[in-house]
Amino acid sequence: MSGSIVVGVDGSETSSFAVRWGTREAVLRGEALRLVSVWEMPTFGSSFGAAAYSGDLVKALRETAEDNLAQALDIVRAITNDVEVTMEAVEGNAASILLDRSREADLLVVGSRGLGGFRDLLLGSVSERCANHAACPVVIVRHLQPNGP
Repeated sequence: MSGSIVVGVDGSETSSFAVRWGTREAVLRGEALRLVSVWEMPTFGSSFGAAAYSGDLVKALRETAEDNLAQALDIVRAITNDVEVTMEAVEGNAASILLDRSREADLLVVGSRGLGGFRDLLLGSVSERCANHAACPVVIVRHLQPNGP
């Protein structure tokens, strides 16, 4: 998808900030917006119990990703109806999927999970991997200014 901005969506507050920032940038550039929410099966030391819960767990994880996308679309539509939006809920590793999608994008936008205090200065593992390995420019959104984008 050329002429697009990919935004990672995980339901966090900083993800919402990234959606707002990405939407406003898409309006300014006249580009499409691609919202991507990634879910991943938890891994354990062994496959203990995996067969018993996998169907319900997969369904719950996928539904959460889809709910996150629906909330992100609400944010987009509160800002504009003039941006083409596609949404994708994908199973896999968040950083790997976003890096893959960065190959088809003009810009990748992700939130940075702040952990408070000194830790708030650090990037999350997904945003750090994206910043270091994306095939396009990356914007990491930590927060929004009250009157800013």
